[in-house]
Amino acid sequence: MSDSQRFPVAAHTLAYLAHRNAFSRDAAVSSSVLAASIPTNPVVIRRMTTQLAKAGLVATCSGVAGGAWLLKRPEDIRLDEVLRAVNGCAHLGSAPIGAEGCPVSQAIPKAVNSAMQLANQAACEALATVTVADLLRHVGQTAPQGEKIPA
Repeated sequence: MSDSQRFPVAAHTLAYLAHRNAFSRDAAVSSSVLAASIPTNPVVIRRMTTQLAKAGLVATCSGVAGGAWLLKRPEDIRLDEVLRAVNGCAHLGSAPIGAEGCPVSQAIPKAVNSAMQLANQAACEALATVTVADLLRHVGQTAPQGEKIPA
């Protein structure tokens, strides 16, 4: 999976787990069900949930009856921590080293890197104000099989 997809897939995964009320081992959602929701390959989901588990956001159990479930309530999971958990793509990169002897090439990489650091910081600060529960507000009342979306 590309770096640019890690964060959106992780956010989708957490929102889907919350949507399904997956807050315990008994309510675990399999990687194949999660993958069908995104859509992606179950292997991608298993890698993602491993990263989310290391960050303490989900727990997982492998095997035929395995799956993932949330360790925190959706209103307690901020998107900046999701981004950090999966090393997502708010990082804009870094400017290449300029050509020797060119005054623009010598000055611009440092200036561009400073601007990108400011943008990255602003993105992280903005994501810190949004939770998984906020994402679910966009889902509305379309829960399958009569399930209630946690508020």
